[in-house]
Amino acid sequence: MVVIDFVTVCVEVRLEPPCNGTSDAQKQQIDQGAPVTGERAPFAVPCARMDAMPTATGMSDGLPMNVTAQISNVTRPKASSTVVCYSPMMITTNGIWQGVNPLEFSLPLFILQMAVIVVTTRLLVLLLKPFRQPRVIAEILAGVVLGPSVMGQLETWATMVFPHRSLLTLETVAHLGLLYFLFMVGVEMDIDVIRRSGKKALSVAVAGMALPFCIGIATSFIFRHQVSRNVHQASFLLFLGVALSVTAFPVLARILAEIKLLNTELGRIAMSAAIVNDMCAWILLALAIAISEVNSTALSSLWVLLSGVLFVLFCFYAVRPGMWWLIRRIPEGEGVSDMQVSLILTGVMLAGVCTDAIGIHSVFGAFVYGLVIPSGPLGVALIEKLEDFVTGLLLPLFFAISGLRTNVRKIRDPITVGLLVLVFIMASFAKIMGTIIIAALYTMPFREGIALGFLMNTRGLVEMIVLNIGRDKEVLDDESFAVMVLVSVAMTTLVTPVVTGVYRPSRRLVGYKRRNLQRIRHDSELRMLACVHTTRNVPSVLSLLELSNPNKRSPIFIYALHLVELTGRASNMLAAAAASASKQSRSSSASSLPAVTEHIFNAFENYERHTGGVSIQTLAAVSPYQTMHEDVSVLAEDKHVSLIVVPFHKQQTVDGAMEPINPNIRGFNESLLSTSPCSVAILVDRGLSAAAARMASEHRVALFFFGGPDDREALAYAWRMVEHPGVTLTVVRFLPPDYKVRSASSTTYRSSAASDTDSRAITINPEGKSELEMDEDYLNEFRARNHGNDGISYSLKVVANSEETVTAIRTIDSNLHELYIVGRRPGEAGSPMTSALEEWMENPELGPIGDMLVSSDFSMTVSVLVVQQYVVAGAPTPAAPAPAASSDPVLQYVSNANQRPSAASGAYRTSAASSAANKRWSGSGTVGF
Repeated sequence: MVVIDFVTVCVEVRLEPPCNGTSDAQKQQIDQGAPVTGERAPFAVPCARMDAMPTATGMSDGLPMNVTAQISNVTRPKASSTVVCYSPMMITTNGIWQGVNPLEFSLPLFILQMAVIVVTTRLLVLLLKPFRQPRVIAEILAGVVLGPSVMGQLETWATMVFPHRSLLTLETVAHLGLLYFLFMVGVEMDIDVIRRSGKKALSVAVAGMALPFCIGIATSFIFRHQVSRNVHQASFLLFLGVALSVTAFPVLARILAEIKLLNTELGRIAMSAAIVNDMCAWILLALAIAISEVNSTALSSLWVLLSGVLFVLFCFYAVRPGMWWLIRRIPEGEGVSDMQVSLILTGVMLAGVCTDAIGIHSVFGAFVYGLVIPSGPLGVALIEKLEDFVTGLLLPLFFAISGLRTNVRKIRDPITVGLLVLVFIMASFAKIMGTIIIAALYTMPFREGIALGFLMNTRGLVEMIVLNIGRDKEVLDDESFAVMVLVSVAMTTLVTPVVTGVYRPSRRLVGYKRRNLQRIRHDSELRMLACVHTTRNVPSVLSLLELSNPNKRSPIFIYALHLVELTGRASNMLAAAAASASKQSRSSSASSLPAVTEHIFNAFENYERHTGGVSIQTLAAVSPYQTMHEDVSVLAEDKHVSLIVVPFHKQQTVDGAMEPINPNIRGFNESLLSTSPCSVAILVDRGLSAAAARMASEHRVALFFFGGPDDREALAYAWRMVEHPGVTLTVVRFLPPDYKVRSASSTTYRSSAASDTDSRAITINPEGKSELEMDEDYLNEFRARNHGNDGISYSLKVVANSEETVTAIRTIDSNLHELYIVGRRPGEAGSPMTSALEEWMENPELGPIGDMLVSSDFSMTVSVLVVQQYVVAGAPTPAAPAPAASSDPVLQYVSNANQRPSAASGAYRTSAASSAANKRWSGSGTVGF
């Protein structure tokens, strides 16, 4: 009996020389049809006899389609039979010390290929990052570089690292990764977004798909004889139409996030239209696959379509209710069990098998199965289980396969290349023009229409799937496939630079004047932007809001912003889009927010329901930490915010020490302090969020006042707190010993380097007052307005140097207070009271006093709020009269409002005093007001 070891059925079977390890007698027995006898050599290549060479479709004349029938057919003795050798691929090797090459075995070779693909992809991602290109470009280019176009020119590389015999294993694993990635895309797609998107997004989606589809088919039909020789014409037109009209939703989401458009109206329209476009593309792809079989009859194509429709209906009306039943069985407060996750992930493979058996590609089944998974905790749990492994390891294999199939040397006919490029350009032009027409109908600006058109031209995963399926079905030849891949990559690389160059969000000519707390009345509405990174930041922010005394007479409007780091993960892409929806739309449908964002939003919304005088709007920003401060600054300016509150980058441990949470948060805080369009406060939580502190009936706050704009801003915030009946405030003022006898103009500590003007400042100071005069005026106003308030006390500390400052602060009983409020830049720059502390700062963003209070040498139970004022007043020319331009504050504001501050600005404007202060507080004890 003939022993036959089939490893794979190749598309092309080549005749080989006499088989290794097979004796001449055994070959003669094979030729005569007799059983093979004798001992086979180790690693012998099994031989088999085939009647004829298979054709390109894997069939030959008289050769049965069934593999088992082929095997039995091989054993029949025929006079014209040919010996064909099948090279077996062993799984694992015995080691190099046995004299065996590991790359001759499938597992070591596959591991090496995966490592090479992932490393090459990551290197290209780093190289393309300065050009703000999406990761899909690097993944496709990695395959092109590793394939026959570049590295494949080296014969050693092509035969050892990427031999033809190994591509079956590589493609199998790559399609498994593709299967699960499309499942994740389906999970993340909220079908309710289509319902909420409105007519504008639907019109953009229809125009952006119908016009390029029709033009692509029309131009392809005209040039079909030159472009699509020897292929099925109808299938070619349909495949090309789908490839030209599709929009890559996952790639578009990442591009919008990276260029700061995810939260804009343009970004929301593009996202909604891309979701509709993606779903229509999958329907058309299923239709194209159904009719792509050259030998299929119309009846069989009809059965494929009907079976596909039945599969979709089964998923939506049988699988989806089962998922909801599963969610309802999960106990309150518990997550999805591993058993449930395993069953759902097994369903992905079953769905792929079903659609593959129907005649539609298996990824269609995985995508539809993902659509019926309800968003929320179940979807988030599934994505967290899969995302890193699938997108980091398996998905690059699929793009590498596309690149390995792209052989630039196959592009030889200039007419074919030119016509394909022309067809692609015509379809892209049609998509852009269709989008511009829709934008004009909805009175959108012309530039927005162009930007939206290019965004809808984003190519990526879906188009690669369409092109690969078309090549597998032999609808596209190697030349057409290579040209379409390269043109798609070129189109996607143009999206980011064109959109950033064309689309410029409209900026207000005149901003707002209420950029700090000192310029607004302490009992007027306060607009704050509270930034949180994790759920741990929420209690401390809510405690600070409670101390700020919100009520109907002095309301507070809070923009609660959840800052989500953009890491390239798909799971946080829709967070901002879903968070921007209204509360009613989020509550009326299944929430598509991540679990952390949902918890943060619920906490702020519950606080709003139980507290009077507070209005809260919840938002989310998805951005890299390097540019996250830009999103916060733009939002603060758009919402006319007066104060931004951000958490410190360290959190307190059980033993009281401070440990860093995320080093990127520190860089974000420093960038925000330099570029913010309003005042900023950094909150260091060391007990303020504790339940006991929040439930206490009395809250003690201390303010350290050295002078300067930041300390006045801290006093302005404390002024709002003293209106709270349960808050007692202690104002501790620090003065030098000779303050009473020296003139205010006789001493200035500011060095020449520090005397530069603050780039954040808007110079509106018609009176030309000095900093010391403004300090005295504001303190006197505070005392006069709060006269008779027993909850306010004043303490004066006379200090000559930094050592005495530290000693004076140590004498204050920290057990009596739960919050210290300080300015970031206390007093004059270079003042002996704080100069030595500035040299030893570990956290410059907190300033010398804030850094000292946060250190482990001081109390570990008192929270610290460090305030920086957005400097609006304080002209540096106190002796001379104010210039003519400053006499009109509106004109001066307009000329400076749109200036973007420099990130390096660290100095704060102060001016030398021209005369002694008119009024001074005196006394060294604690004085009641």
